[in-house]
Amino acid sequence: MSSDKRLIHSSAVEIVKLLEDGEVTPLDLLDALEDRIAEVDGALNALPTLCFDRAREHAKGIMGRPVTDRGLLKGLPVPIKDLNDVAGVRSTSGSPIFADNVPEHSAALVEAIEDEGGIIYAKSNTPEFGAGASTFNEVFGRTGNPWDTTRSSAGSSGGAAAALASGMAWVAHGSDMGGSLRNPASFCGIVGLRPSPGRVPASPSTTPYDTLGQQGPMARTVEDTALLLDAMSKFDAGDPLSFSSSPGEFSECVVQRVKPKRVAFSPDLGITPVDPDVARVCSEAATRFQEAGVIVEEACPDFSGSEQVFQTLRALGFAQGLGPLLENHRDLIKPDIIWNIEKGLNLSVDEILQAERERVHIRNRVVAFFDDYDLLLSPATIVPPFPIEQRFVEECNGHIFENYIQWLAIAYAVTITSCPALSLPVGFTPVGLPVGLQMVGRPRGEGELLSGAAVLDDVLGFCSQTPINPRTP
Repeated sequence: MSSDKRLIHSSAVEIVKLLEDGEVTPLDLLDALEDRIAEVDGALNALPTLCFDRAREHAKGIMGRPVTDRGLLKGLPVPIKDLNDVAGVRSTSGSPIFADNVPEHSAALVEAIEDEGGIIYAKSNTPEFGAGASTFNEVFGRTGNPWDTTRSSAGSSGGAAAALASGMAWVAHGSDMGGSLRNPASFCGIVGLRPSPGRVPASPSTTPYDTLGQQGPMARTVEDTALLLDAMSKFDAGDPLSFSSSPGEFSECVVQRVKPKRVAFSPDLGITPVDPDVARVCSEAATRFQEAGVIVEEACPDFSGSEQVFQTLRALGFAQGLGPLLENHRDLIKPDIIWNIEKGLNLSVDEILQAERERVHIRNRVVAFFDDYDLLLSPATIVPPFPIEQRFVEECNGHIFENYIQWLAIAYAVTITSCPALSLPVGFTPVGLPVGLQMVGRPRGEGELLSGAAVLDDVLGFCSQTPINPRTP
């Protein structure tokens, strides 16, 4: 079945079954992907770094083992976001500073994926150091949206999302601080899950105790997302927040499809403007949960104070993680990141203490909210995909945003609670651009969250819309 185009339209779960049954080999899959990338990535620029020689060597090693010893993924290819090192593969973080960097060692999550039979064949595009919700950088350029190549794929996991939606990946690794998994998932019509801190190992890291940035899975279906989360979820001693998960627990939760009893929907989490088309699509999708026998009510925890908390703690993390680069490479760092680093360096002790205290209050309110509701639903992003040349959203419904982060409040308000959250494709705007619904679960409640997302997608059916060929108006 080498280069069989039908493979591209199969789900990851289906591909793994084919691998188990010996109907395809990992080499067949790599051939199919290489052909698909040559066919469509010229219009998107989603996977700028390819490593098929390395991938084929790894595939041959996997094929030399019994099927029962090939891990959960059995030889399934996986692209890695270009913020995480892959041994022997150019890893740039989207920065001219690291344009020629070829690391000797892989990040812990890459090793976890490979231990479970994943094969790394590409690095997906990302904005510089993952900063900003539009995927462009000075090393590789911009990544387009498969639904309209003149539109942004969002960020910072924009390359991963575009690759999934266009059939250049079955599953993909991403990461999320202020919506960097959820925004691209919404813009590209796929699923992206931000897990609880510690669920997926994050070492090595210059900010190992930070809970804002998390690694997570992206895929075209809820089932495939659960599969990759199972493969990524490992204890790693290098990550002080890391903890163990039960093998296969998230895939099993999706199979079980336990329905939530009561969910809450908020069109704006009480803190941000939202484009009317986006709000309408999300509201209609949330209401249709009732068709599965789920009670849907409009309600929301109190997220007031979340902007000050996130902006302060994000800036502190940038100062800690990227501050040393500013001293020697200021001329190679984009202005948005310089602003963020300097904001962190100039924080007072009182500002940091105030942010930490307010974060505790917000989380306590959210945890109490889940005493009454099983899930919290809202738009994943506040706008549809914007023009690819645009750096960030400057205005929504007459509200002017002061900086490149502020428009992401509907995502980063959830980030500071450490609750797991995903974006599920639930519809389209009148001009045919995807819209994602943010679904938030209880602390460490990824299983319930994925199960609920699967139940809703059974009603809506939008996960079946991809992959597509890139569309240019």
